Amino acid sequence: MEGPPRSLCGSCPFVEDSFSRLSSQSNIYGLSAFPKPKGGCDLLTATLKGKVICFRYQNLRQKIRPVAKEVQFTYIPVDAEIVSIDAFNKSPPKRGLVVGITFIKDSGDKASPFLNIYCDYEPGSEYNLDSIAQSCLNLELQFTPFQLCHVEVQERRQYETVFLLSGHDHQMHLYKENETLHQFEEQPVEFFFPELTNLPSHVLWLDVVNIPDSTRRLTAFGCQNGFVRVSHVDQESKVVLQSWNVQQDGPISTVLLFRLPTDNHRSRPGRRGDSGDDPCSGEGCASLGNYDLLVTSAIELSVVYRDVLKNGLNDQVILPESDQYDTVLCAMVADVDFDGVKEILLGTYGQELLCYKSCVGGIPDPEVLESGFASQLRGEFRLLWRRSFQSPLLSMAYVDLTCDGVCELAVESLKGLHILQHSLTKTAGLVLERLRSRVPVLESQEAVEKVEPEDDGQLTEAPGNIPEVDREQAAECTS
Repeated sequence: MEGPPRSLCGSCPFVEDSFSRLSSQSNIYGLSAFPKPKGGCDLLTATLKGKVICFRYQNLRQKIRPVAKEVQFTYIPVDAEIVSIDAFNKSPPKRGLVVGITFIKDSGDKASPFLNIYCDYEPGSEYNLDSIAQSCLNLELQFTPFQLCHVEVQERRQYETVFLLSGHDHQMHLYKENETLHQFEEQPVEFFFPELTNLPSHVLWLDVVNIPDSTRRLTAFGCQNGFVRVSHVDQESKVVLQSWNVQQDGPISTVLLFRLPTDNHRSRPGRRGDSGDDPCSGEGCASLGNYDLLVTSAIELSVVYRDVLKNGLNDQVILPESDQYDTVLCAMVADVDFDGVKEILLGTYGQELLCYKSCVGGIPDPEVLESGFASQLRGEFRLLWRRSFQSPLLSMAYVDLTCDGVCELAVESLKGLHILQHSLTKTAGLVLERLRSRVPVLESQEAVEKVEPEDDGQLTEAPGNIPEVDREQAAECTS
């Protein structure tokens, strides 16, 4: 019997709005998005030759136009090579934007790595990027840096955002704000993240998800040697409740935790993976949600591990054709077709952007039904569409840059930054379609509200039937 078709590939729903060429190339850690206080987001992109560009949309001549402007961050030498960049807004009630930049300075006989953390404490300047760029904490590192990311942690029932930085020393390094000294300090990572100790290799990508309405979190990381670990942690007790490992054959480029609908499919044992501790029972992991794990590799097919809290790393689903366009360098999970179910986007060194759709929890597209393979595709992923670029893709972000409520897709390639927007015609049509579907519901609600209350035996007068004498008395009172 023949297998399902390799792909049923449609057209990309995005159109390119702008392209900003960079003075030199970036890397997989060179793009960061941060929310603005009044809504929307800006982008920071860093080049290997020490330049940082802020990309945003501004209202110029009564039109929204893209603007790319270099930001002069202090204490970055002209011969520095930027490795990674990250930015975040402090957790409430604190205020302010924080930017972290790692770079390597060429000191002649040796290379000197640094981490610069920028944060302005002056009232009124906490979100002013130009002012923040002049307020620098310069930390010399004893290791070569890799990914710099931020994570919100719980401490004494309060939330605080910290930096996590991976290094070639097979360790994760944590930097937390000291409010008294108004600066960030390195603190032992095991105090907040016991799951990030005894690493078998240096971490290339880390992802942390705080589970809503609980004190639990999921932490996933992938290493240079192909090692992947997912941990289920209680933040209050700092105890690792469960841990699952898998060893792949090549370097791990990304790991991402996300949620998709489930059709209560059965786990498929026997797939490659070490389940580690037994899946949780008694406390009801199902109430914490179904979290999937995307793992992309430098030389292997990209895979999704379904419902890791229930199945560990035993239920593996392959993304077809994900190894046909060279190494996958970046990945993202977002709902790009507005159907309420997130899609998986992969960016490859082979200059292709791949979009995958899950067939779980719904009926596949008519093309799939007509092919006769709907039953085989249920619970799997299929290639929804792909788009070609002129150079390798390094990183992505799906954020609202124009403050119109619709996200743009920022794709950083070897040559520059592409901004892709949804087709306004299709988006407007979708809005009208959904408004039409809401009209009957709103009309029925309005009809219910107009229904008079039942007669309780008491005589009441409607406002419009007030006797004339009462009207006159009311007029006298008013005068």
